Amino acid sequence: MRRRSLLMGVPAALAATLTWPKLGQTLTPAFNASTPLAAPTPLRDGSRIRAVNTGTWIDPQADFSLLVERCKAQGWLLELPPSLHRQWQWFSGTDAQRRTELEDAWRDPHVDGIVYIGSGWGGARVLEDGFHFPRRSLWSLGFSDSSALLLAQWAVGSRGAIHGSITGSDEQWQRTVDLLSCQSVAPISGIGVIPGIAVGPLVVTNLTVATHLIGTPWFPDLRGAVLVLEDVGEAPYRVDRMLTQWRSAGLLRDVAAVATGRFSWKGEIVPGDFSMVGILEERLSSLGVPLVSDLPVGHGQPNLALPLGAIARLDGRNGSLMLLS
Repeated sequence: MRRRSLLMGVPAALAATLTWPKLGQTLTPAFNASTPLAAPTPLRDGSRIRAVNTGTWIDPQADFSLLVERCKAQGWLLELPPSLHRQWQWFSGTDAQRRTELEDAWRDPHVDGIVYIGSGWGGARVLEDGFHFPRRSLWSLGFSDSSALLLAQWAVGSRGAIHGSITGSDEQWQRTVDLLSCQSVAPISGIGVIPGIAVGPLVVTNLTVATHLIGTPWFPDLRGAVLVLEDVGEAPYRVDRMLTQWRSAGLLRDVAAVATGRFSWKGEIVPGDFSMVGILEERLSSLGVPLVSDLPVGHGQPNLALPLGAIARLDGRNGSLMLLS
């Protein structure tokens, strides 16, 4: 993963049932703690969103005007605390400081959503430092390193985590707005690789970040899930290592379906090497579940927002991913 770039995220969740069908079967719910909470209420005029930086430090001259204007247009009140520009080594404050900022946002009853700002790494350090999610659902938007926090939120049954960004086109942003407002959104399309149709709770994440949560309390149960993976800057051999670990640990054994978003890499392939497409298909096509590649999700544009925990339908024949609830 790239160490720097401005990444942002804000949350939207959709209602889900307690069991999810996989090819006619009833499956164990995909959460570790208890029954998932109800989705947070739709954002509306006057809703408050707080920006939180759980990762690397941000240039003091960073321009947040686009985010400010987009929130203002929806009538949302955006809070940009001074702590966003704090710096300690590579991070935006010590682990304890970043944990406290996140706790304050989650525990403030007047905060309706969180935008994760910052990149590089650091989110998992906040979890390791002792952060615990309160028993509430809350909109949270982010991707890349923030995938650690999105996964952990879903793992404890809290609704509202959205994998997405506030950057990009107006059309991309409108999709995020619709999710935060609990409105329907259009299906997204990739390339069908392994045919079949599967329905299950959606889990979307950066592969590298999720791999480093394996064996921790913050890695969600993937049984029956429609899993979407993306990454950036990782060579095919490193992607191979990570997917081999997932397979060896049995994490992909009971997924309902798998899809890949953007896997950006600019290195060279020498004769005999697997291409990125080749390694993804080789490692994922033998799972016996529908497989779709090239969804417009992840680093780069477009990065279309997807809510964790929403019930989704993946069609491995035509490459479509549709949110059902």
